[in-house]
Amino acid sequence: MDQLDQRACLGEFLRSRRARLRPEDVGMTDYGRRRRVPGLRREELAQLAGVSVAYYTRLEQRDGHNVSAEVLDAIARALRLDGTERAHLMDLARPKARRRRLSRRPQQVRPALRTLMDAMDGVPAYLVGHRQDVIGWNRLAAAVFGDFGALPAAERNLVRLMFLDPATAELYGEWECQACWVVSNLRLYAGQHPDDEQLSALVGELSVKNEEFRRLWAAHTVADKTHGVKLLRHPLVGEMRLSFETLTLPDDPAQSLITFHAEPGSASEDALRLLASWDAQSTAGQTTAGQTTAGQTTAGQGTDTRSTAPSAAGRPSGAARFPDAATA
Repeated sequence: MDQLDQRACLGEFLRSRRARLRPEDVGMTDYGRRRRVPGLRREELAQLAGVSVAYYTRLEQRDGHNVSAEVLDAIARALRLDGTERAHLMDLARPKARRRRLSRRPQQVRPALRTLMDAMDGVPAYLVGHRQDVIGWNRLAAAVFGDFGALPAAERNLVRLMFLDPATAELYGEWECQACWVVSNLRLYAGQHPDDEQLSALVGELSVKNEEFRRLWAAHTVADKTHGVKLLRHPLVGEMRLSFETLTLPDDPAQSLITFHAEPGSASEDALRLLASWDAQSTAGQTTAGQTTAGQTTAGQGTDTRSTAPSAAGRPSGAARFPDAATA
């Protein structure tokens, strides 16, 4: 499949939002009639939105051609959509004029951004692009989240790592929440970039290989969480709670810098400092020995010279992506 079916996504999104509402949620009386499927019936939703049942049914059955903004607003209100969901509905129902397809070439990172990430002493930071691809990072981010440079460029994707990389799954103490968030964000991206062939390939691969991804993708949840807290269980320093902030680049909205920090005076701050110290000592030792590894590459510039042998499947083991406490 070269691209996602925007009309099918519209119908599935509307049905999923309708299914989460009960008559009492919207001030309607439920007369106790048995419902074949959960949520509001189409006629109830149409009544709330002030449109005909036939018109609303056509929307759910992939016929959203020329639907007006006013009707979409009414449906969004009836479905109790939040701002992110409303914007997603607009993207699905009224796609912008067909844009030039995204280039398959890797996104470029400005040298000044690499320098900025390197200068963030004690602050793990990485840069994400299309589809949540990780396109840049600093050394502390590699120490916390695993060395992205130890992976082929095609596998440096936050969603892919969440579902297919055992080390990443073990790292997140609240994996279910994190998994839901990355899929919800990818759904939002899909509504904006339905012609992205690499997105379609990623969704296809994950749908085949991971049942939980299939379930979350089918739920059609959308979210744009730009800040919060991640609970990590690091193999070297143990549990850390790190707050994150997402900073979208003003001159390139397709790239976002994500930074992490611990609460001052907390055990998480101590653990982060210890990890930074171990990483610095490890890097200094490797430099003295004349060894250049992917993890030493400045801000993830991508010189992929690996010091660990790949597994039989051609991928480095999860442990190879983290600092080695025995040598730190």
